[in-house]
Amino acid sequence: MITKLTKYLGVGALALSALFGTARAADTVKVGVLHSLSGTMAISETSLRDILMFTADEINAKGGVLGKKIELVIVDGASDWPTFAEKCKQLTEQDKVAVTFGCWTSVSRKYCLPVLEKNNALLFYPVQYEGEEESQNVFYTAEAVNQQATPAVDYYLAEGKKKFYLLGTDYVYPQTTNLVLLEYLLSKGVPLENIGGGFKKDASGKIIAAGKYTGFGHTDYQQIVAEIKQFAASGDACVISTLNGDTNVPFFKEYAASGLTSETCPVVSFSISEDEFRGLPADKLVGQLGCWTYFESIDTPANKKFVANFKSWLSKSTVAGIVKEGRVTCSPMVLSYDGMYLWKAAVEKAGSFDVDKVRAALKSGISFDGPGGKVTTQKNMHLTKTVYIGETKADGQFKILKSFADVYGEPWLKGKFK
Repeated sequence: MITKLTKYLGVGALALSALFGTARAADTVKVGVLHSLSGTMAISETSLRDILMFTADEINAKGGVLGKKIELVIVDGASDWPTFAEKCKQLTEQDKVAVTFGCWTSVSRKYCLPVLEKNNALLFYPVQYEGEEESQNVFYTAEAVNQQATPAVDYYLAEGKKKFYLLGTDYVYPQTTNLVLLEYLLSKGVPLENIGGGFKKDASGKIIAAGKYTGFGHTDYQQIVAEIKQFAASGDACVISTLNGDTNVPFFKEYAASGLTSETCPVVSFSISEDEFRGLPADKLVGQLGCWTYFESIDTPANKKFVANFKSWLSKSTVAGIVKEGRVTCSPMVLSYDGMYLWKAAVEKAGSFDVDKVRAALKSGISFDGPGGKVTTQKNMHLTKTVYIGETKADGQFKILKSFADVYGEPWLKGKFK
């Protein structure tokens, strides 16, 4: 992999860099990586940088893209949304990357949207999101709500759960997802009084917010967990969690300390994968659920090869500061991996790096057999993929309980439930 550091260089170094840059420009294609490498979201996003470096190396070893080697330009969004917009502008206008892979939170993506649309640039977005968006400048390898949240609710309903407590981080993804879930739960016959976390209504009495929310990096969950414990006293309740980032650590520690368990009140989390479990008391959270379009425990030759190759790459990596011990793979990592291969396939089908031509190729329907199974691009810039529901084990891995093959990514769900 060829990488470009984005720190300030001295005049002499810049001149030398320009000389070498001119020589290799014809041999490489610049690809942006925009993730939080610092701040509250680094717990999740650093691994996406790592998997993109691995993927670029793997593609380059096979000859690159249209005969050009991928040169990654890696920047830090720093868990700060205006910084994401600034770095996106740098990548598109200054570095002139052919494509960018990045963002985790929806708010970071939405800060980047005006920059992408102004410059007709392309972003591959790999993390579960709330839908209600269909930009021509974003390809959503991410799970849409119907590829994660509603299948999880269906599973709990089938398990006899009658009460649902909605908990999330205070930004657009949890807020919008929970409004969709409110409609979905009501359509399934769950009465309003059995939906916990609270509601906010406008002047006309219409519910405009559902659930309990805390800020990024929030640490004190004592009162909220006490409320959940009371809500779950009837024995038929569960928690739907859209908490994001390192705030999951104090929440689950308080949850475990309170005596709540997966038996008394299970939690399904849409932002906790194998990667986040490395920082959680996994042995105390056995039985909690996750719903993703990939788990490391998928027992196929393709996935075993992917996991082995990534861990082998890590062991040989010379990237400064990269964590090598105890590493795992997870859905956002695999959707980043799939995304880079889908972009490569689209470029090669188009015979060009031109964004308009690449977009047209993506919309035509391109498939890739990834570690989580076959994924196929859709006209609406989303992916058809397999959905898995898994139960956490003491080692932080997931036992797959159920799967749904070839689920179409549908971003527009509000108002569609009867």
